[in-house]
Amino acid sequence: MVQSKAKTVHDYLDELPENRRSPISTIRKLVLNKLPSGYVETMNWGMISYEIPLETYPDTYNGKPLSYVAIASQKNHMAIYMHSVYASEKQKNLLLKAFKKINVKPNMGKSCIRFTKLEKIPLETIGNLVAMTSVDDYIKHYEKVKKK
Repeated sequence: MVQSKAKTVHDYLDELPENRRSPISTIRKLVLNKLPSGYVETMNWGMISYEIPLETYPDTYNGKPLSYVAIASQKNHMAIYMHSVYASEKQKNLLLKAFKKINVKPNMGKSCIRFTKLEKIPLETIGNLVAMTSVDDYIKHYEKVKKK
């Protein structure tokens, strides 16, 4: 995994080649427009991260903010990390249905959606999925999983 050492989102975007800057910026704008209140945009883990600040929820397993969504430019692809999709069968099924609708086989890992072109991901559905989980619901799910 390629990790940037950029300290700000703007520095991260500036270091990307144009063929990556435009798609990453498009996804960033989509996430910012759909992001429920309470999540914050930061640079964490070497990528653009949308997370619950420790001031809101400090009781994490690793002492780091809870990550909700992240966007990254990796060596051979770009990726959107959607932790709520990984945690929700309903959200995963909505995403898979959206890929089928655009006739694209998804390139997905546990929580990442890998792509090389924006046309190969269902942007509208991704925006809807970002909007789906409030900070309170995400924390409730995290605490439920943490108890197991």
